[in-house]
Amino acid sequence: MSEVRPNGLQVFRFSTTSYRPHERIAAWREMFGRVLLNIDIAPQSREGFQANATAFRSPSFGLIDVSTSAAYQSNSRSLITSDDVSFGATNARWGASQLGRSTELQPGDGLLMSNGDVGAITFPSECRYFAFCIPRSAIEPLVPDVGSLFARRTPASNPAFQMLLRYLKLAQNENGVVTTPELELAFTNHVCDLLALALGPTRDAAELARTRGLYTARLLAIKHDIRRSIGRPNLSVHSIAARHGVSVRYVQKLFEESGCTFTRYVSEQRLTAAHKALVMRADAPINTIIYDLGFTDISNFNRAFRRRFGCTPTDVRNAAKR
Repeated sequence: MSEVRPNGLQVFRFSTTSYRPHERIAAWREMFGRVLLNIDIAPQSREGFQANATAFRSPSFGLIDVSTSAAYQSNSRSLITSDDVSFGATNARWGASQLGRSTELQPGDGLLMSNGDVGAITFPSECRYFAFCIPRSAIEPLVPDVGSLFARRTPASNPAFQMLLRYLKLAQNENGVVTTPELELAFTNHVCDLLALALGPTRDAAELARTRGLYTARLLAIKHDIRRSIGRPNLSVHSIAARHGVSVRYVQKLFEESGCTFTRYVSEQRLTAAHKALVMRADAPINTIIYDLGFTDISNFNRAFRRRFGCTPTDVRNAAKR
């Protein structure tokens, strides 16, 4: 199944469960391998083969999130259609070879591959892998001799690599991250920044990445953490800073430079969560919802709620019941 979103981003979803068992391998090889990625796929066993994929594609980047049975993936000279580079990781052991190099990787390790050169990847067991591709011209100015890094392991412990994965996965699930050509360009730049930090950037690229890609990725991760923790009574700038390994002042500066403050963002998220809970938890007392979301002063909550939504919590509850 495929769709084109209003911003031009193409989304592909494919599952072998849509096919009869004897048709699944052929469908996966054709639709996912040849149509989407221009690769050959050889499952290690024809028995019980299953695979699922979600892919996002735009002119400047591509993302794939795949679950697959054990398989061998490769390309050939006749299948090469671009000079993009791909970077990915899996939750299981895997191996790769390209340009005369062979690499064995552990779960969580990352790997850079050239889509413009013949190469192969082996998944010896069932796994889930996540990868993205960008034009080689986008990363080359940021990393010295990027060609020497193909098929070389990036350890799972690499901090920039971990931040890159978190940013990609959060961006994949966030609404509004890539909605215009300008945001698409910014997203691609941020990915390149974080990838360069993980691989070993030039001095100028490192400075740029710290003030552009790393900043955006950390802000997105912290906002996600706040929304996930919105009901915790100990939610504070100090607890958030400690969980993300940065200073309190750094967190405050991230929000200030985005045109907001930490306190205002938390308050906005709590009010939004309260509005939703008033509708969804129709049988819960209003005061219970208020306290569950970390508000300690009902009078202040009521004033803030009216300013934000133009009505009272009781109005929302009554409308929901009707």
